Amino acid sequence: MILALAGGVGGAKLANGLAAVLAPGELVVAVNTGDDFEHMGLSISPDIDTVLYTLAGINNRELGWGQQDESWAFMDAAAKLGGETWFRLGDRDLATHVLRGQRLRAGETLSTVTADFARRLGIRQAIVPMSDDPVRSMVDTDEGELPFQDYFVRRQCQPRFRSIRFDGVEVARPGIGLVAALDDPALEAIILCPSNPLLSIAPILALPGIADRLAARTVPCIAVSPFIAGKAVKGPAAKIMDELGLPTTPSAIADHYGALLDGLIIDAADADLAPSGLKVLAVPTLMRDDADQARLAAETIAMARRIGPPRAR
Repeated sequence: MILALAGGVGGAKLANGLAAVLAPGELVVAVNTGDDFEHMGLSISPDIDTVLYTLAGINNRELGWGQQDESWAFMDAAAKLGGETWFRLGDRDLATHVLRGQRLRAGETLSTVTADFARRLGIRQAIVPMSDDPVRSMVDTDEGELPFQDYFVRRQCQPRFRSIRFDGVEVARPGIGLVAALDDPALEAIILCPSNPLLSIAPILALPGIADRLAARTVPCIAVSPFIAGKAVKGPAAKIMDELGLPTTPSAIADHYGALLDGLIIDAADADLAPSGLKVLAVPTLMRDDADQARLAAETIAMARRIGPPRAR
């Protein structure tokens, strides 16, 4: 069994590749929920939905979020009535948020709702939220602190990034699916997907006990760099790193994750920048389609198997 920590489009793409090359039931994708928020009375989990839609094959590949063949009648009607339209909600996507909120208010957990949605969408791998408790990413900028979606969507990441904190993480309990995966004797490897390390992976690692559990792991932990030739494929990772005075290089990723890593996969374009003191594999990491996703996933798993258990080395 493979445990993947994911968030955003890059994480969803690699998760989709892993789901394709592993047998049903051999993958657990633990997804960031720091981006979750309540909007227009709805419970929205953007990263969970991106992973759900991608593994179900119904994601909007052009936009990178939402569902394919989307329509926008709800947003058009909301605009005429003076509603907020900065966060776009497609008509198909809207059903997910309405039903999720309805079930959460009835007392179900986010883990239960997510698992049921995955089953109904025909997904045969486990998708689990990092926590059932609310954790909210708050971004400190040169214009003050902003809730994540205000920074990311409403302001299009324009304010200068200073730091991020995860409101509620100190008392949040790691999700039951995440804990079960870490405890599973069949666990073979942990993969940190090419998600934004500060916005998508950091909230998962900030959950009480999770970083310690990974530090004490007996299976290899492999990260896939989100950078190619100094640029992020999608999203503000490169902009944020630049504003923090950090390079967008493989060494910066290795330094960020530190002792959590046993191996790092970087793009072939960055082969000359491979950090020392760490197992590194340089291969094409741009995932243009399902075939690219499956290839990179297979290479990641193969690297983890070559490295083997940390304590056996």
